[in-house]
Amino acid sequence: MIDWTSWIGTIVAIGIAVAIALAAVLGLRLLASLLSRKLKWMRELDRRVRRAWSAFCLVIAVWIAGAVSQPGREDWWPAVSHLLLIAAILTAAWLLAALVSFGFEGLLTRETVTFTGANLRRRRTQLLVIQRLTLVLIGVVAVGTVLFSFPALRIVGTSLLASAGIVSVIAGLAAQSIFGNLIAGIQIAFTDAIRVGDVVVIEGEWGRIGEINLSYVVVYIWDERRLVIPCSYFTTNPIETWTRKSDAILGTVYMDLDWRVPMDEVRAKFQEIIEASDAWDRRSSSVYVTDSQGGHVTVRFVMSSEDSDAQWVLRCEVREKMMTWLQQEHPEALPRTRIAVDS
Repeated sequence: MIDWTSWIGTIVAIGIAVAIALAAVLGLRLLASLLSRKLKWMRELDRRVRRAWSAFCLVIAVWIAGAVSQPGREDWWPAVSHLLLIAAILTAAWLLAALVSFGFEGLLTRETVTFTGANLRRRRTQLLVIQRLTLVLIGVVAVGTVLFSFPALRIVGTSLLASAGIVSVIAGLAAQSIFGNLIAGIQIAFTDAIRVGDVVVIEGEWGRIGEINLSYVVVYIWDERRLVIPCSYFTTNPIETWTRKSDAILGTVYMDLDWRVPMDEVRAKFQEIIEASDAWDRRSSSVYVTDSQGGHVTVRFVMSSEDSDAQWVLRCEVREKMMTWLQQEHPEALPRTRIAVDS
């Protein structure tokens, strides 16, 4: 018989506990390998939770082995046991966070298949915000549980709660902007004001909403710069969005031309250009003289595209090809300044 109260028994107990923990880890991997033949996501789940599950099993195994053997009778064991309790809480939070992240990523993948366009951006934004809120909540609960595992902090916490009236007012005033941004971030996600992937113009900058966090939004500018804006900005300022209901968009090109421009030929050439372009979605096109002043007239070309990227390409293409065609075929239509000289 092994004397579990001896140090030899302690070593054996810890060895058995580590073996059991290793068996639990290998058992999970084996189960995931078997199930992955029918459920492909099981392999990814195993990869995501492997480290957290291993750490949690190891901590629990050592904690139990120490409690039932010689260390459990030593004066220093309560302090070590408390450290193991903290480690168990943190590894459990890590494991739960990994499971939550995997679950939300699976939902995002499914939404990508189910929805498209504006609906996809709306659902993706809401899921991302809920995921971050859940992860923050897990972290707060884990840290709070660790802190309240100390008896001294429980006493201090009770005292603080008794005087929370004044403290809460001071803290509320000090953190007004922080909480304002947090609330604004949640409001953005569920009021559908902006969504990840939306095309917007903010502060004169054109870009896409790249990230929506709990306190700030990152706009990816077209030239690869990044614009970081507090969430409260979007609830207190007007913004220009090009993809509110759909990605489809109209674009315009303005050209100042001479009064002698042949409009019928210009319309025919414009239609020829856009019909040859893959960027035109064939919804709308028109050419009109929208203004006339001084020595020139303003011709407006309107064309439609399936999204803003295609629209940009189409506008540049129309502008360039119309300019080249006018130079070659109708130079008299190019803008010029007339001066009358008396004889």
